[in-house]
Amino acid sequence: MLPGLALSAGLGWLAIWLAEYDWVQAAGLSGLSLAIVLGMLVGNLGYARIAAQAGPGVGFSKQNLLRLGIVLYGLRLTVQDVVHVGAAGVLIDAVVVCGTFTLAVWLGTRWLGLERSTAMLIGAGSSICGAAAVLAAEPVVKGRAEEVAVAVATVVVFGTIATFLYPALYALNQHAGWLAGGERAFGIYIGSTVHEVAQVVAAGNAIGAEATDTAVIVKMVRVMMLAPFLLGLSAWLARHPDRRAGGAADLQAPRLTVPWFAVGFVAVVAFNSLQWLPQPVTAAATTLDNHLLAMAMAALGLTTHASAIRKAGLRPLLLALLLFGWLVAGGALLNRLFLG
Repeated sequence: MLPGLALSAGLGWLAIWLAEYDWVQAAGLSGLSLAIVLGMLVGNLGYARIAAQAGPGVGFSKQNLLRLGIVLYGLRLTVQDVVHVGAAGVLIDAVVVCGTFTLAVWLGTRWLGLERSTAMLIGAGSSICGAAAVLAAEPVVKGRAEEVAVAVATVVVFGTIATFLYPALYALNQHAGWLAGGERAFGIYIGSTVHEVAQVVAAGNAIGAEATDTAVIVKMVRVMMLAPFLLGLSAWLARHPDRRAGGAADLQAPRLTVPWFAVGFVAVVAFNSLQWLPQPVTAAATTLDNHLLAMAMAALGLTTHASAIRKAGLRPLLLALLLFGWLVAGGALLNRLFLG
């Protein structure tokens, strides 16, 4: 197991180190996004020669360490964050999450003919928190490695576009006035519709401090919705076993599978809200969490073959483009509706 753990850890550390560079941050790329890219490069160039020795450790990183990373992700959030956003911000987040995911499944399966698991993974990444949401949803929808990689790729592409598009939209809004409320309202717009936390920070920084602070809080409240989303999705799939990955019916009796890591995520958020942990401890745990998630992404990349992604074709990208259009236009409409 050690060779695979070492390989995943090394690639994850390299991705986090690269993510510290200004040009990477300006593009809104996170360490998680870079980790899967590095993993795919190694996985498709020479991993096959050491797969037998590294396989157990890579599998452990991709599954067990991933779930632990999702649990520790709760240390970034508190219940107080919800209070700061206000009822309107929370409501906008909720409509964006539910509407985007529902639209993803409907468009992906009914119109584009994608496998339901692919549509769900792309929908999870677009609606909640990018790559982390894709990883968290994978054990629930039972998606394949190549489906996860495709979903993460769409987050990278359109999230990166958003980091440059939203500052331009803010400049246009200064003249058009289609969103009132200045930087705070636009911060809510960014936080409720941009994919990754890193991309939210990049877009907000290009506008101003108030926009950045508001956008990050709104985004983290959206992240907090990951746990109820996973629980609801698991319950829905249990009641509709014919709607699982690939559309194949489950021959066994429907059974609700509660994602324990989602429950752990909520528990950590609640505990973190008490603010009992010293700040250095929280910071250290958050750093550890970044490395665990980067290891999981690197391991995922190692087991993803480029041929499988090419086989997926343009339809997943088209679905992500349609969802991106909805986030930009629908998010503006929601802001105008709830914030005036």
